[in-house]
Amino acid sequence: MADQGLNPEHFVREDTAGDRGFYDTPRLVTHIDEAACAVLVEYYGRLLPDGGEILDLMSSCVSHLPVEVDYHGVVGLGMNEVELMTNPQLTSAVIADLNQNPTLPFADAAFDGCVISVSIQYLIQPIAIFSEIARVLRPGAPCAVTFSNRMFPTKAIAVWRALGDEDHARLVGYYFTEAGGFEEPVFEDISPFPGETDPLFSVLAERIS
Repeated sequence: MADQGLNPEHFVREDTAGDRGFYDTPRLVTHIDEAACAVLVEYYGRLLPDGGEILDLMSSCVSHLPVEVDYHGVVGLGMNEVELMTNPQLTSAVIADLNQNPTLPFADAAFDGCVISVSIQYLIQPIAIFSEIARVLRPGAPCAVTFSNRMFPTKAIAVWRALGDEDHARLVGYYFTEAGGFEEPVFEDISPFPGETDPLFSVLAERIS
């Protein structure tokens, strides 16, 4: 489906109300199981540069970053102030609704890496957001989009609900490609114990140098 382009109906959600009300209640939990969380921490530890400025996009009460790595700064952008204030790894936080305003309030080339953890399925203007990610990343900086099979179904876009894991990866790759500014995206299955724990997948692309 992604290869054929996307139409407005692909981004329709069952719950068409604004997101502010839905995310107003703090959810101080992880959205994948412990094994998947552990793999995600290890994956980000390999990917993100020590001493770097990191953007945790669509952040919550946990960033899944390794505690032993000394990042210069970790900026979390999310919807719920309590969740962001609870996150011990953030050095600063921004409250923003990207579905209402798909721009990032940061300077050009401000970050050495960006992560979107198990939340990509909720963006209704993803290509605009990925274009903004390219703008705020420094040349060569990675952007990793990780996802599982969990979701709030009423807030996930229609095309995500209709696809399986491999097609989800193709869809995220399409976002990178259509946005421009990135090298060829790479898909990786990083599931800890397939069939026994929550699955976990990544689509990674680097900012063009």
